[in-house]
Amino acid sequence: MSSRKFSLAIALAGLAACSKKPAPVPPAQAAPEVSVPSYEAQLGRDVFAHYCATCHGDAGAGDGFNAYNLDPHPRDLSDQAFQKTKTDAQLADTIRRGGSGVGLSSLMPPWGRTLTERQVGEVLLYVRSLKKAAP
Repeated sequence: MSSRKFSLAIALAGLAACSKKPAPVPPAQAAPEVSVPSYEAQLGRDVFAHYCATCHGDAGAGDGFNAYNLDPHPRDLSDQAFQKTKTDAQLADTIRRGGSGVGLSSLMPPWGRTLTERQVGEVLLYVRSLKKAAP
């Protein structure tokens, strides 16, 4: 066998060895899905913390520092059943006009003269991002 044929035979043997399928790699476990609020919702969180959290609580659950002094207690904004019953326009109107402006408790003040329209929209986005904590 000539050296050229011998080299070709070794090269083909090497290719055959390399063409074997590698052992299957087990699939990686999917990372838990984490919802990252948009920039506007993060701005809304800051406004919410300043104006709303005293009554509605940091997570919007209606358990703020002042909530227990109020009758009726503030709404749990993290309740998904509640959120499904309200449109964005209704929630924004409540933020602007306050509770008495929309036929609810007069204990919720109107923020329409305090907040800009942009801030109202940002608070709305933040409220929509609230999720009730798992028990």
